[in-house]
Amino acid sequence: MNRNRRILTGALFAAPLAGLVTLPGRTFAQGRKYRFGFSQVTTVEPWRVQFNKDMKAEAAKHPEIDFVIADGNDRTDKQNADMENFIAQKMDVIFISPKESSGLTGVVAKAYKAGIPVFVLDRPVNGDQYTQFVGGDNVLIGKGAGQFIVEALGGAGKAKGQIVEVWGGFGAQGSHDRHDGMIAFVGKEPGLKIIGQRVDCDWKQDKAYDYMRTVLRVNPQVDLVFAHNDPMAYGAYLAAKDAGLEKKIKFVGADGLPNEGAVWVEKGILTATFVYPTPGAEAIRQALKLLGGGKIEKQVVLPTHEITAGNAKQFATA
Repeated sequence: MNRNRRILTGALFAAPLAGLVTLPGRTFAQGRKYRFGFSQVTTVEPWRVQFNKDMKAEAAKHPEIDFVIADGNDRTDKQNADMENFIAQKMDVIFISPKESSGLTGVVAKAYKAGIPVFVLDRPVNGDQYTQFVGGDNVLIGKGAGQFIVEALGGAGKAKGQIVEVWGGFGAQGSHDRHDGMIAFVGKEPGLKIIGQRVDCDWKQDKAYDYMRTVLRVNPQVDLVFAHNDPMAYGAYLAAKDAGLEKKIKFVGADGLPNEGAVWVEKGILTATFVYPTPGAEAIRQALKLLGGGKIEKQVVLPTHEITAGNAKQFATA
């Protein structure tokens, strides 16, 4: 059976129990401009750069949209301020990709209660006071990684080895979801052991490098690294390389950008990664459907794919 198809469905789907969302009385007026505001957690991480690029490209297809992005500078307080500004401006639609779920739940609910459609992208907020969530399935990605890890280290019931898990952000639900999905498989294998302390590496390559270097000083007998994104997997790889251990360790990440994770798999730096699709373009389409009087689901989950040496070329760019 093809593992890509077995663990990672390839079709866009919506949560069937979430219900439909409508926006009564809101339809397009000829020649009217609609103001879309987006609170992005940061604009410097490669996945976020691609996220913004995809979203801008989709917005550019629609001349009725004025689209602005506010850079949260990787700070919850800045995102709260940007959201308050969007509310004060009475934006027609607000999008937000939160740094932290709990820290931005309140301002998202405030915008929603003010009658502004709010689309939460990539990372969820708490509760249901928003219009729609659009993003990938981080639990599914974690399960894909966990299944890959078990197979790479000997197979179900026989897997053996020591694993280092490089965490993203403790305040981001996606990091916990990727961990939980991975543990669903790895946790069943008595021969597998996760070593090292749990450290918040904040999705950053340099922090992952420092963490991995510390782990290797204490225990150089590492068989595999699972990092919650590709930049951290690459940072861990660089630390292992500096210790002369990179060829003894397998590295598994997530994001699968064509010019980043997919290329690293193609070059043999990473053993595997999982595509985490950017949600912005789909969110623009969903917002336009809503403003046009259509019905949308409360949740839209985007597909993912496993990337290994056998298929990396089709995902990577030159």
